[in-house]
Amino acid sequence: MKFVAFERAKQGTGASRRLRISGKTPGIVYGGEAQPQLIEIDHNALWHALKKEAFHSSILEMELGGSVSKVLLRDVQYHPFKQLVQHIDFQRVDARTRLTAKIPLHFKGEEESEAVKLQHNLVNHVMTELEISCLPADLPEFIEVDLSKLTDGATLTVKDLQLPKGVKYVPHGNKVNPVVVSAVAPRVEEEAAPAAEGAAAEAAAPAAKPAKGKK
Repeated sequence: MKFVAFERAKQGTGASRRLRISGKTPGIVYGGEAQPQLIEIDHNALWHALKKEAFHSSILEMELGGSVSKVLLRDVQYHPFKQLVQHIDFQRVDARTRLTAKIPLHFKGEEESEAVKLQHNLVNHVMTELEISCLPADLPEFIEVDLSKLTDGATLTVKDLQLPKGVKYVPHGNKVNPVVVSAVAPRVEEEAAPAAEGAAAEAAAPAAKPAKGKK
């Protein structure tokens, strides 16, 4: 994807506020051997671009000052309640340097699996994205997860995924092989028939007549 950015001369809270009022979003580009560079982007164009999944997970082409460079979206700051992007960060991409990125997971084959089709399991998507490491040329737009062979009560972990060539999972802490998907059998409510029948019988029984006292 390609977008257009413009150099931003002024910085600071006041300058950023004036930019937003004029329909622009302040941002910054950093990384590589060059110094961080202040930029501004048309807010409406940016807002629509952010709705596309590829804008968040793929290498972007940024046109700035007549030249095009490759960057990766790193951070977006939204207004707490307004439909407004307050600030955006991009990182320059070096073709020879590995990068880390969070890539969305696309699930398929769920309805055809034994877990869903025959056992009526509920499929819980524990993870919806995966943090990976790779060279820029190997960066996938998304990672496909095939659930067609998911069985009753089974789980699918990161090691079960078919990652593209050159792509490695980035673990965090002790979570070396976290669960991605789990199939859970539907709950069957325990029948309270005996208790219900006992209560019904008690309600239907005629009330005992009080014993007559002796004269």
